[in-house]
Amino acid sequence: MAKRNLTYTNPEPCSHLAEYKQNHSSRGYNSLQPSLKTNPNGRTTIKTSQSQIPRCGSCSADEGRLYFCLICSAIHCPDHAILHSQVGHAIAVDVDRAEIFCCVCNDQVYDPDFDNAVMHKQMKLKKNPQNGMLETPNKKRRRKVAILERETEATEGVSCFPWGLRGLNNLGSTCFMNSVLQAMLHTPPLRNYFLNDRHNREICQRRRRIGRRRGPPEMSCLACDVDAVFLAAFSGDRTPYSPARFLHSWWQHAANLASYEQQDAHEFFISMLDRIHEKEQSTLQPKVVGGDCHCVAHRVFSGVLRSDVTCTVCGFTSTTYDPCVDISLDLDPRNIASTLTGCLDLFTRPEKLGPDQKLHCEHCGLRQDSLKQMSIMRLPSVLCFHVKRFEHSSARRTSKKVDQYLQFPFSLDMTPYLSSSVIRNRFGNRIFAFEGDDVCKAPSEFEVFAVVTHTGKLESGHYVTYVRLRNEWYKCDDAWVTRVSEAVVRASQGYLMYYVQKMLYCRGGEEMNCMATSPRHCCL
Repeated sequence: MAKRNLTYTNPEPCSHLAEYKQNHSSRGYNSLQPSLKTNPNGRTTIKTSQSQIPRCGSCSADEGRLYFCLICSAIHCPDHAILHSQVGHAIAVDVDRAEIFCCVCNDQVYDPDFDNAVMHKQMKLKKNPQNGMLETPNKKRRRKVAILERETEATEGVSCFPWGLRGLNNLGSTCFMNSVLQAMLHTPPLRNYFLNDRHNREICQRRRRIGRRRGPPEMSCLACDVDAVFLAAFSGDRTPYSPARFLHSWWQHAANLASYEQQDAHEFFISMLDRIHEKEQSTLQPKVVGGDCHCVAHRVFSGVLRSDVTCTVCGFTSTTYDPCVDISLDLDPRNIASTLTGCLDLFTRPEKLGPDQKLHCEHCGLRQDSLKQMSIMRLPSVLCFHVKRFEHSSARRTSKKVDQYLQFPFSLDMTPYLSSSVIRNRFGNRIFAFEGDDVCKAPSEFEVFAVVTHTGKLESGHYVTYVRLRNEWYKCDDAWVTRVSEAVVRASQGYLMYYVQKMLYCRGGEEMNCMATSPRHCCL
């Protein structure tokens, strides 16, 4: 499994940040470390005093964004921070998020040196926890022994972690991106595709250079930057990696989502697959059979949903087929705790359509009341379930987070939710030939391998991923990777859940079985 030794650079910092670093080196970063505070969830903020609430030095405002000047340590609200920058103090740090902010550009900027300073502080906090309470000598000795044991366990544990487990630095409210990237890094067919050089960066760049001669310049290739993340994760380096190049590339492709604000992990997942599809579709030879796309995004995640709308008067049924890369599931509002199979039952249950959705029945020649039933015509190699935890009401102009518990199995049989099973049950389970039986012969047994979770509120939540490797579970919380028990995973608040077929199969003449050169790189 030979890979090219390629180098990638982070996006260039703004000119004001470059000027600050030239004049002040990293002294400001180091002097800021005593004021950095990290909570148990890994969020870092600035605390200038334990007894005072941070306020703007000009107007005493203590709400909204506040910025800490890295040159004179003054704190200002956004308006006064801009005025303060006119005296040459352009670079500040967001007090609430500990992220660099350029008061001249009026935007957050990323600097790996500042990232390292924050990470160094977090490492010190991990190794030297303080509870603020007086300890007896015996308690203090026991605590030191416990810390040494944890550090030894962590050191030994990292060395024996499965190949490819590497933390991803938070680049400024980017846990939504890191959580999905961790799931993608350990998606077996996707991982094997990139690690076997199926997307060759040199060839891709050559094609782009030729394309630039013939037309307007293209944007950067997101698939190339995905390949870079795979190279970094599976390089053997255990230090946290900063996917700044990938973030910059994704911003180019999804300009409407380009900001340092927290984004939705599901929306990012769909956006990333769409961009990979667009790039690979333009370079693939026409191999489309029956409407199937052979880009890696669709070969791995794409399935087909079937929708049957039936007239309640005469029984006429209108059928449509839609490709999908995920299945969005509603939580059962009638139960305090839902189950994944219960959500799938709800997804495939017949639903009476409202009066404004009446079917124009070809048999009756009129718009009639109707029933709609969803089913899965074809399963993908990797199933992604999106649990609807964010409710938005356009009428009430309100949004809320649904914290309902969801129980999910580690092994899942999808047979009951296939179109063949659903339609047979609709007709009393009578035996008859189903036109999609040849499509539904694909394996229907799946195993969970990644769960993206969301904790906290709608406006200020945090994403974490649990990945399953060699039958062990690991928690990927931005830069931190730790081994956890099954009980921790089962108790988590699942938002995106990834299942892979127990035996990957061939589709459309293209082999989808594992391409890894060693079984240890393949097995869950």
